[in-house]
Amino acid sequence: QVQLVESGGGSVQAGGSLGLSCAGSGYTYNYNCVAWFRQAPGKEREEVAAIYTGGGSTYYADSVKGRFTISQDNSKNTVYLQMSSLKPEDSAMYYCAAESPSTRYSCSLSRRPDIFGHWGQGTQVSVSS
Repeated sequence: QVQLVESGGGSVQAGGSLGLSCAGSGYTYNYNCVAWFRQAPGKEREEVAAIYTGGGSTYYADSVKGRFTISQDNSKNTVYLQMSSLKPEDSAMYYCAAESPSTRYSCSLSRRPDIFGHWGQGTQVSVSS
């Protein structure tokens, strides 16, 4: 089965940068949607970015657009999230999730967490002011 492992979280000051990695294994389909979600205490889990591994489609939440960049290295089954100009409100547990298989169109939409069948354990991001 699909397994996902996140890494790269930590503590940074406002205005700083962090890069997160999601290493996947066990895929049986060539084309998948890999997304980053985050959840802060007392708040609902929200999708912040997604990428279609077949190419040509990405999604960004309005709150992170222009500051976060999602990318992939398909040869390594790894998806990255580069976060810049971080704000205290970005503090949350960040989770990697996968929908397998997926389509280019569906991966471009803002979607509910239960659409994704595979999840990593999460990595903590803390941004101080």
